[in-house]
Amino acid sequence: MSTRNLTAFDRLLAGANNALRTLAAPAGEAARPYPGESVDEAELSAAERRHAAGLMRVNHAGEVAAQALYQGHATVARDRRVEAQMQNAAAEEFDHLAWCERRLNELGEAPSRLSPIWYTGAYAIGAVSGLFGDRWSLGFIAETERQVCEHLDSHLDGLPDSDRRSRAVVSTMRDEEQQHGDDARAAGAAELPRPVQDLMRQTARVMTRTAYWL
Repeated sequence: MSTRNLTAFDRLLAGANNALRTLAAPAGEAARPYPGESVDEAELSAAERRHAAGLMRVNHAGEVAAQALYQGHATVARDRRVEAQMQNAAAEEFDHLAWCERRLNELGEAPSRLSPIWYTGAYAIGAVSGLFGDRWSLGFIAETERQVCEHLDSHLDGLPDSDRRSRAVVSTMRDEEQQHGDDARAAGAAELPRPVQDLMRQTARVMTRTAYWL
C-alpha cells in the first residue's frame, strides 16, 4: 500500500467510504476465499443454530467495531508507516466482516441492528486514543487484539462441535487477529495501564452481550 501523504479531506472521504462499505451488507465483497467454502454444512438443531448465529452476530459486531477502530487510528496517525499498517490490517478485517455476514446468512440470521452504534463508538475511541500518539494508538490495537483472541477462543469452545463451517471462519480470524496484535507490538506499541485494559474489557462485554440478541 502506498504511504503517500493524504490531506484531511482525503482522510474524511476515505473514512466515509469505509463506513458505508462496512454497514452496507459486505457479504460478497471479501478479497480472499471464504474459510468455510469447502466444509460441509452440519445438521444443527434449532437451538444449536440459534446459538451459533448469536456467536457469529457477536463476531460480526466486533468486526464492525474493528473497522471503525482501525480507521479512527489511521485518521490521526502521525507516522505514515503506522497509517499504512492500520489500513492493511483494516483490509484483512474487512474480509472477516464479510465472512461473518456470509455465515450469518447461511444460518438464516441477520447482523446486529445496532451496527451503526458499534461503528460510531469505536471510531471515536480510535481517533481519541490516537491523539495521544502512535505508540499509544498501537498499544490500544495490541490490547484490543489480545482481548479479541481471548473472545474468539471462547467462541471456539462454545460453538457446536458439529458446526465446522463456523469453526473454520472463527479459527482463521483468530490467527489473523493474533498477527495484527503481534505487528502492533513489533511497531512499538505502548503497554496500556491496567485500568484502561479493564475498561476496554467491560465495554466489550456490554457489546457482546447485546449483539448476541440484537
